[in-house]
Amino acid sequence: MSTVPTTGTPLPALTAEQLSEVLALLPGSDSVELKATVPGVDRRRVVERLGMDPLEAELRQVAFFDTADLALDRAGVVVRARRIQKKPGDSVVKLRPVDPADLSEELRAAPGFGVEIDAMPGGFVCSARMKAEAEDKDLRRVFLGDRPVRRLFTKEQRALFEAHAPEGVDWDDLRVLGPITLLKLKFAPEGFAHRMVAELWAYPDGSQILELSTKCTPDRAFEVAAETKAYLATRGVDLGAPQQTKTRTALEYFASIDA
Repeated sequence: MSTVPTTGTPLPALTAEQLSEVLALLPGSDSVELKATVPGVDRRRVVERLGMDPLEAELRQVAFFDTADLALDRAGVVVRARRIQKKPGDSVVKLRPVDPADLSEELRAAPGFGVEIDAMPGGFVCSARMKAEAEDKDLRRVFLGDRPVRRLFTKEQRALFEAHAPEGVDWDDLRVLGPITLLKLKFAPEGFAHRMVAELWAYPDGSQILELSTKCTPDRAFEVAAETKAYLATRGVDLGAPQQTKTRTALEYFASIDA
């Protein structure tokens, strides 16, 4: 159900065993997101070659919620909220890894619930998430520590959290990890048949992650993956370079400064 690249570690392509696992997960998934991160030394060149216009990007803030020792992360639970410039934001409770076959029909039918496979060079993870819209004024108060974290989440989200959080971990145990400021750009690269998304995450220590992604339906996953790999290679994206995951980097950063 999951094999995720370690932060900053180069990994080979998926093994035959991993490919078989992905094939088994696809029928029960709602979507597939193909991701790759761009090394800092290549960033400017890749931005130019893909024709990205930074002034068209949308400003966002993301915060995660976990205990000081990342108990939720160890249990495969991600609790997150996001502010979006001049728009309502959202809150998310995510479980990973999951096997879609283990999810109840009632949960699958719940508003805002979905199952997605995130794939990147050398790894993948199948996740389930429940998302709900959140007002920006409420998000800002929680990010500033002026409002309880639980107030951002719906009754259904709280129930999902409480069913999967480690024993002894409650909403009141969660601290705000963040926020992290990022730029998100949706664009249509010339010569590529699919829409692409670029996210530039700026961490408080000055480090950055530039991630490129494209989504597709599960039945087209391998076709779109091959097209994306070929296209990015022509634009100078080194898919054999060390990969970084945005969430993992954020959690490790905030855990280290709070230690």
